[in-house]
Amino acid sequence: MRVLLTGHHGYIGSVLTPLLIDAGHEVVGLDSFLFEGCDFDEELAPAVPVIRKDVRDVTAEDLDGFDAVLHLAALSNDPLGDLNPECTYAVNHRASVSLAQAAKLAGVRRLLFSSSCSLYGAAGRDWVAETAELCPVTPYGESKVLAERDIALLADDTFSPTFLRNATAHGLSPRHRGDLVVNNLTAFAYATGEVLMQSDGTPWRPLVHVEDIARAFLGLLEAPRERVHNEAFNIGADEENYQIADVARIVEALVPGSRIAFAKGAGPDRRSYRVSFAKFERAFPELHPRWTVRASAEQMLAAYRDYELRIEDFTGSRFMRIAHLKERLAAGELEETLRRQDAYHL
Repeated sequence: MRVLLTGHHGYIGSVLTPLLIDAGHEVVGLDSFLFEGCDFDEELAPAVPVIRKDVRDVTAEDLDGFDAVLHLAALSNDPLGDLNPECTYAVNHRASVSLAQAAKLAGVRRLLFSSSCSLYGAAGRDWVAETAELCPVTPYGESKVLAERDIALLADDTFSPTFLRNATAHGLSPRHRGDLVVNNLTAFAYATGEVLMQSDGTPWRPLVHVEDIARAFLGLLEAPRERVHNEAFNIGADEENYQIADVARIVEALVPGSRIAFAKGAGPDRRSYRVSFAKFERAFPELHPRWTVRASAEQMLAAYRDYELRIEDFTGSRFMRIAHLKERLAAGELEETLRRQDAYHL
């Protein structure tokens, strides 16, 4: 297929791109390059043709001739969403719906939307499946709920959306992130000797490796339409639900001499959810995640050592998305709406 991958320059997109190419698909990326320079290793990400454009500005003409759109582009976690909630709704909700409308108008038959288990929000200890009540507690989570709701209304015989509700991602990427819980705990243990927890450790989180998310996107793209039409799938595995304290203990055991510590102000977190992945497992057993949290932490530790990374890499703007945006805002490079502050608007 000829595929447009929005957010191809990001954490998941740079892992998904080579999978799509290896599977024989023609890939074109679309990205605003908001996080340009946030690279672990640029050489690991293959080059593809690019539409350099903000997802808020995409038109039907941009989408002409594509068989499918894989929509990853977003302000991609709760801290970013809290930085500017209105911008989060503009990008994650309204621009996603506008993109879907443009895709349908252009004759694109398939859209895969990167959603999130964050939309379950404050579910607590009970297991939640795709039919559970959605209880988002952040602008990021709510933006995903609204986008799913409005995109689903566009589904018909000519346009088929699918919603991938990804568990919290982790693992190594060419465009790495230090603001994801497994990545963050592993980085601090490696660089400082402290497995530094930002909460009291009690919240539940479903966790999934970035490569397994990419495999899910490829698998659902290639699945028969009738199996995925207007369906939502939780992406992950039942056995990869953890309390944050359990993740910290795994990391502590892997890093010699490290110890668990608590950041100043660490306390309870309303965001707590245990997710069932039974629907995904029944429909696509061949896509069952291959990675565990332990294997992912081992992978990252080896890479951090090989590249001789320091704590500044993990606390500064290279791998911390919110620090990067604040740096660019302070320098006057971005408007408050996170658009470029010059005549050339992406």
